[in-house]
Amino acid sequence: MNYDVVIIGAGAAGLMCGLTAGYAGRSVLVIDHANKAGKKILMSGGGRCNFTNLATTPANFFSANPHFCISALKRYRPEHFVELVERHGLEHVEKAPGQLFCADSAKDLLNVLLTECEWAGVALSLKTRVERLEVQGQGMRLVTSRGRIDAGAVVIASGGLSIPTMGATGFGYDIARQFGLAVGETRAALVPFTLSSQWKDRAEALSGLSSDVAVRCRGGAYREPMLFTHRGLSGPAMLQISSYWQPGDELEIDLLPGHDAFDALIQARRETPKRQLSTWLGERLPKRLAQALVEWHGDDGLLAERSNASLEGWATQLNRWRIKPSGTEGWRTAEVTMGGVDTSAISSKTFEVQGLPQLRFIGEVLDVTGELGGYNFQWAWASGVACGLSV
Repeated sequence: MNYDVVIIGAGAAGLMCGLTAGYAGRSVLVIDHANKAGKKILMSGGGRCNFTNLATTPANFFSANPHFCISALKRYRPEHFVELVERHGLEHVEKAPGQLFCADSAKDLLNVLLTECEWAGVALSLKTRVERLEVQGQGMRLVTSRGRIDAGAVVIASGGLSIPTMGATGFGYDIARQFGLAVGETRAALVPFTLSSQWKDRAEALSGLSSDVAVRCRGGAYREPMLFTHRGLSGPAMLQISSYWQPGDELEIDLLPGHDAFDALIQARRETPKRQLSTWLGERLPKRLAQALVEWHGDDGLLAERSNASLEGWATQLNRWRIKPSGTEGWRTAEVTMGGVDTSAISSKTFEVQGLPQLRFIGEVLDVTGELGGYNFQWAWASGVACGLSV
């Protein structure tokens, strides 16, 4: 078999690249070892897929080379993808500012991509393993579980290591190393934290409780909901800050974001001295969390009985609660992979490998990782289109 373009990976970036190259007149084959295309699309966003963010900018991405993503993101913007899905009648909702989700099911979004691939003449081969990839003159040769395939260009869109139950592997990194490309350290990102010993027990007792917080770590700061789980801390705030966190780091969590707890407590002691501290806490925090704080610190009573030092101690616990996670949930639940193929030898315009233009890398396999909120899908669409137009 012979194709102009063979794309390895039938996820968001691979399908987008395939349909773009197909419409540009190329003969395209998309192959994947999985039994279904777009598995991560189907499970993301609770099955409704947060497929873009209208506020996407390069500042929403992490990379050793922060300039790399600029070109593709400028050329293919969120409104372009919205226009594509709306042409197919896909209804969507804005659940948080800028964050667009499928109104019904992520299946609708995947069907849009597969329909576009079909219209563009893209061939799809699932349950197909790539056993070997080698340079063949000005093109590439693939030895697969379904036989030999020759291609003018091969695009690696195999994703990262997150959620191995969805078929994630290190294939893309192995191919990069085979052809002399550096691969930066990879780690799980957008992932819940685990706690140990006493704190694990405390979190488990509050499992399912959500509270608005501001969290900081290593210069990163987010104000989002935090969720207690039976193993630790999750929710958007924790997933976001996990991109900054390194093993051994403490998190600083503000349980009363936007409020100076010490000033508020001093005022409350002056105006309502007969109020219980637990009552005051329960008016500002979820009641279960307020009660737990009192139990953890073994400290309740009338506000009138509180010294300034006592109130200052409570204010520290409320505005600057410091906790050291024991780790994260790891690849099993991580939404994305931080790190990946070093972009210094990749063209930011065509995504080709310098000196080997018949080999290209797009999407999550590269060292470009977005924040939570639809940014990683927008990177998949943008890098896929940029590569598909140029291949």
